[in-house]
Amino acid sequence: MRTAVVVGGGIGGLSAAVGLIRTGWEVTVLERAPVFRPVGAGLIHRAALHDILLGALPGGTVRTGSRVTAVTADGDVTHDGPDGPVHLHADLVVAADGIHSPVRRALWPRIAAPIHVGVRAWRGVTPVWEGDLAVAISWGRGAEFGIVPLVDGRVSWFAAVNAPPSDRKTPVPQWFHRWHDPIPALIAATGTVLCDDLACLDEPLPTYVRGRVALLGDAAHAMTPNLGQGANQALEDAVVLSAVAGDAQGLADYDVSRRPRSQQVGRASRLIGRLGQQLDNPVAVAARDVLMRLTPPRLALRSMARFADWRPPALSSRE
Repeated sequence: MRTAVVVGGGIGGLSAAVGLIRTGWEVTVLERAPVFRPVGAGLIHRAALHDILLGALPGGTVRTGSRVTAVTADGDVTHDGPDGPVHLHADLVVAADGIHSPVRRALWPRIAAPIHVGVRAWRGVTPVWEGDLAVAISWGRGAEFGIVPLVDGRVSWFAAVNAPPSDRKTPVPQWFHRWHDPIPALIAATGTVLCDDLACLDEPLPTYVRGRVALLGDAAHAMTPNLGQGANQALEDAVVLSAVAGDAQGLADYDVSRRPRSQQVGRASRLIGRLGQQLDNPVAVAARDVLMRLTPPRLALRSMARFADWRPPALSSRE
């Protein structure tokens, strides 16, 4: 049986593991955290999706507390184990280990590191919300607030402002509490709020594949959240990789299929951020606001929907 090692137990890594198992692979997932504490928001809640994916994997597939210390393009993986280093060899290694991917740094040493984009963001999810809300984004000068109702009745929201990176976590700026309804109420209703400085891979990779190793998700194409496509692109990666990995040219096909689309989405997301939330010049902000008022909502939605218009390849199930 063909064997795969997935480095990283996030949404992308678990999705790849599920897909590979369903197409006949024996999979081991290595997660460096001692226990799973999935965080985030949006996409239906990230923690809920994470639980669904974990539940779809056979027992023993995931090894927590397994920090990967070495990877080769030939499929050799070394990770920390309870009794010392553990050495594995796999036909396929999936590097789904995030924006600061150690696997990418080891096998793609000349690729530029992720850059901070000059934005600080806060994210939260309310309890079940009374009343109807629609997906919406409000822009200010160098700031934005987004609202995404979830399928279970809760509301995912995010706030962002232009700010230099800092190691200090800060509360949501007070002036968001003076924005239009329901923004103040959403913030007030949220218990746990995440605070992060946004970063992305601004330099596109020339390939997502090296030998038997394939990069997936943020490890391959970490992007800004302005299109809300980060997790979606990781899911697309996982589906395509699962569909083609067993073929002779599978990894080459994965690279050809996923790199152009994911990098296009990443570029578009970066551009939207610069022309939207990050605009700070008063004249440019005023021009942006006028343009948005004159743009029919249907046209604006159509321009955004093209990034979500994707058809997955069929999986050849061998369960």
